[in-house]
Amino acid sequence: MAKVKDSVIEEIKPIIAERNDEFVDMEYVKEKGQNYLRIYVDRENGIDMNEIAGLSELLSTKLDQLQPDPFPDPYILEVSSPGIERPLKNASDWQKALNDYVHVNLYQKVEGEKEYEGTLKSYDDNEIKLEIRVKTRKRVLSLPRKLIANIRFAIEF
Repeated sequence: MAKVKDSVIEEIKPIIAERNDEFVDMEYVKEKGQNYLRIYVDRENGIDMNEIAGLSELLSTKLDQLQPDPFPDPYILEVSSPGIERPLKNASDWQKALNDYVHVNLYQKVEGEKEYEGTLKSYDDNEIKLEIRVKTRKRVLSLPRKLIANIRFAIEF
């Protein structure tokens, strides 16, 4: 599966960049006996369904032309937006998330919890600082980066 992903990513990134879209992530997975190639893209001000449909056609045409064919079995191509609660995957995502509201899942508990939501105040290679609300007070919590299972944008209610 990794071989397919590696060979495809080189071919699709230029097409995505040419349209001023942002490549967010890609996965090639097997679910219920069917292979799926999922490509997640975004734009600075969001991407709509018509833009995704147009990009999907371009990518489908390119993938059909690849020789040798990197796909050992038939697959379904899905192109979509990662959504408003998209995961933070790269340095650009982390920069965008600074001073924004995020949801963090941890591998192990910190101060009795494995999940936190709050405003990302700072980050480096070792830790993040998250401003969380405890009842009516706000405080800053330090979380080791190595304990973060995943982190994504969140909607504050």
